[in-house]
Amino acid sequence: MDSPLFPRTGHSACPHDCPSTCALDVEILGPDKIGRVRGSKDNSYTAGVICAKVAKYAERIHHPDRLLQPLRRKGNKGDNNWQEISWDAALDEIAEQFLKREAKYGSETIWPYFFAGTMGLVQRDGIHRLRHLKNYSGQFDTVCTNMAWTGYIAGTGALRGPDPREIADADVVVIWGTNAVNTQVNVMTLAMKARKSRGARIVAIDIYQTGTMDQADMSLCLKPGSDGALACAVMHVLFRDGYADRDYLNKFTDAPIEFEHHLLTKTPAWAAEITGLSISQIESFAKLMGENPRTFLRLGYGFTRQRNGVVNMHAACSIASVLGAWKYKGGGAFHNNGAIYNLDKTMIEATDAKNTDVRILDQSAIGAVLEGDSEALLGGPPVTGMLIQNTNPASIAPEQIRVKKGLLRDDLFVCVHEHFMTETAQLADIVLPATMFMEHDDIYKGGGHQYLIYGPRLVEPPENCRSNHQVYDGLAKRLGLTHSGFSMSPNEHIDWMLQKGGYGNLENFSNEKWIDCQPDFDHAHYVNGFAYDDGKFRFKPDWSTIPAPNNGPMGPWQDMPEFPDYWDVNEKADDKHPFRLATSPARSFLNSSFNQSPGSLKREQRPSVRIHSTDAEKLGIKDGDLLEMGNERGVVRLHATIFDGLQTGVVISEGIWANKYFANDAGINSLTSATIVAPYGGTAYHDNKVWIRPVID
Repeated sequence: MDSPLFPRTGHSACPHDCPSTCALDVEILGPDKIGRVRGSKDNSYTAGVICAKVAKYAERIHHPDRLLQPLRRKGNKGDNNWQEISWDAALDEIAEQFLKREAKYGSETIWPYFFAGTMGLVQRDGIHRLRHLKNYSGQFDTVCTNMAWTGYIAGTGALRGPDPREIADADVVVIWGTNAVNTQVNVMTLAMKARKSRGARIVAIDIYQTGTMDQADMSLCLKPGSDGALACAVMHVLFRDGYADRDYLNKFTDAPIEFEHHLLTKTPAWAAEITGLSISQIESFAKLMGENPRTFLRLGYGFTRQRNGVVNMHAACSIASVLGAWKYKGGGAFHNNGAIYNLDKTMIEATDAKNTDVRILDQSAIGAVLEGDSEALLGGPPVTGMLIQNTNPASIAPEQIRVKKGLLRDDLFVCVHEHFMTETAQLADIVLPATMFMEHDDIYKGGGHQYLIYGPRLVEPPENCRSNHQVYDGLAKRLGLTHSGFSMSPNEHIDWMLQKGGYGNLENFSNEKWIDCQPDFDHAHYVNGFAYDDGKFRFKPDWSTIPAPNNGPMGPWQDMPEFPDYWDVNEKADDKHPFRLATSPARSFLNSSFNQSPGSLKREQRPSVRIHSTDAEKLGIKDGDLLEMGNERGVVRLHATIFDGLQTGVVISEGIWANKYFANDAGINSLTSATIVAPYGGTAYHDNKVWIRPVID
């Protein structure tokens, strides 16, 4: 007798904006229904472990509030009044509106706007086919990676490093600027393995006592933006006490003698004043690494979300070169493996049709762009049409008040393709219901590891939900566009890209489920030299020519320090704004994703701000009190959580809650700035001065 078709197990990859890109085993209960989601035990990085929010993905894919029908706005923008329409009517109207605006202002008036709601290469990046073939405005991606990638590449010359699975082979694991318990659970799995098998020591460095710090052997809780000072003081000790690997430095670094001289004044006492750590904490941390050069520095994104974040990343990465840690299996500095994949996205993105004269607008400056700021518009026409996918700028973009004001413009036509009626969708003219990752085909690459993973369609989508790929194709037909990429299915795109990259074909890929792309030890550890022409790690980089994604040098890049240092450019607390706010990731949300899921909402409870008891007492605030927190950019209302696991003068608000959960309907990014960060832009989400006061009824 044949076995029943259901239940069965399907295989996929988590599509969300997380370096872990976990390999998944999905319980399929019916043609359109999933059950439990588990981490694949067969994948050596995922190793059977995934976060709780993805494990309960059935809550998201089968959510009763999911969008299921194309909608057209009725009445005024923001009134949340809609009428159902057909897909044909919706796509016809989008194309008509785009062509109408293009005729008046030129093609650059249309701005396709997207980001990492899915990390699938076909469904995320295909939006560029429309952009390039129509000469629509480009997008300079600055919301997430710029400061971290630029700082790391400034030293190494490439965005790659040791095999992250080597964390398990380290004698010391330093988890710096990432709360892995909340955001990269697999890092903790590997660190615990090193502790159990080798007696490795785990060090966690952050600006508040996180779940990761709770599990560490040494926790360093420092002031926001002071990471560069800590790194320099550590390297001062390594040189002073004979731990620096001088043979390695002389062979593989650009200016070791100058750098050692530069560090003479960067003492633990100097850094203690800046970081808020004790001298003994800094000395102990440096000694631990000095005595154990098989140290793996796992460097995250969090500590780079500052105006001085690029310098901080470069300084932390430099420690591995002073130690000579790169020589060892289980040693070195790792941030992201983006440079190891050889993938040609010509068909997906229509890069062969790209016009380099078209302006590239800053993603983070969406508020200024939509308000008509001529500098943000690069002197070009206003943006009067947008297709928004995979992102929720009315919630996640900085300077939220400006963003929402811009989206409310009567002359701006906006189509949002989404899973739920997000804050951005509520301000749209047309809303299209989107498929979720188990309902379409795609391919994913790990940033925090080294796998390409296939994500096939496992279940049927709701009848009227369509994929990003289908939207691109539907609009292309109505806009009169022709390109080979529009005649290919997602699987044909994947097959073409795999073959061009030398990875075989889709049939083999789908059978194997994933491809391990990890380079050999010598390449990953820069044994034959770093990725600059002279093979030297750069202590003294040319900040204007770092081979990182950029739109040209910007911000105060000419003032950046010559060597790793504490660069004092962050937004400073003052008498009016005595607190420094960081908007850190919550465990149960991922940006604004999962903030609709019942389990995630139950765990996170409500928007709150963590404040030290000493500061709370001065303000007359008790645990659970309703507060106002603000600056010149906006004001939010949320509740106090008394928490002594941070330094006085620092406050933390975790997670991007939907705006409606705040007492005044203004989300946390009402307080964050879109100030341009040197040298290549980015958003300093964790670098905000604020005032706090209790709400008196």
